[in-house]
Amino acid sequence: MRVFWLLIVLAGGLFAGELRVVSYNIKHGQGMDGKVDLERTAAVLKKLKPDFVALQEVDKMATRSGKVDQAAELGRMLGMHHAFGKFMDFQGGEYGLAVLSRFPILSTHVHKLPDGAEPRVVVEVVTQPDARGPNLSVASIHLDWTKEELRMAQIKVLEKKLAPRKHPFVLVGDFNARPGSPTMEFVGKGWTVVPKTGEQSTFSATEPRIEIDFVVTRGIGAGVTCRVVDEKVASDHRPLVSVIPWP
Repeated sequence: MRVFWLLIVLAGGLFAGELRVVSYNIKHGQGMDGKVDLERTAAVLKKLKPDFVALQEVDKMATRSGKVDQAAELGRMLGMHHAFGKFMDFQGGEYGLAVLSRFPILSTHVHKLPDGAEPRVVVEVVTQPDARGPNLSVASIHLDWTKEELRMAQIKVLEKKLAPRKHPFVLVGDFNARPGSPTMEFVGKGWTVVPKTGEQSTFSATEPRIEIDFVVTRGIGAGVTCRVVDEKVASDHRPLVSVIPWP
């Protein structure tokens, strides 16, 4: 009997306590020193002990990052499952978003958004962290960086696409929108924008002056926390880590 329960725990089927969700715009692994170093990116993430990682600006077999499937490689280095969503073809490969999960991924959904300066999608994974509890969706988002009206169009389409979801949901990433902007005001009407403790700004990594990366939740109770990680070199954004009581 003891062996049976151990196997369930190792498979990710029994869980209680809290979940750690990380968001990181990794700039295809290129640090502020100009070097593409995915092992350095993995080292930053490993220190945060994540259960989920939402990644933005991820390459898949693109020339500039050494023809590496970055989501798969980060998943391998961290011992996590992975899912990738393509924005567009790029340099002989693809460019987009990814989600890493410590728990088996039950399904993956790539939600097409209206184009901005570049094509945009949101990648969502559905998991079940606790076999006795509900499913959980974790999604990575990266909205247009050029115009507020484009971000608004994208977030409104996403809201409609996600409306059928009845289980808890965590949407994290680079919104390219500041607090109080029309985009974040719209998000705040249907979601909970998790307040950050301490430092608020996430960009740039060396001299953070603007807050554009967020953790937002739906269907999750009180007690969720979020903080900005003091990482200055591995990317041009600083990562976020959120702790979510679960189940």
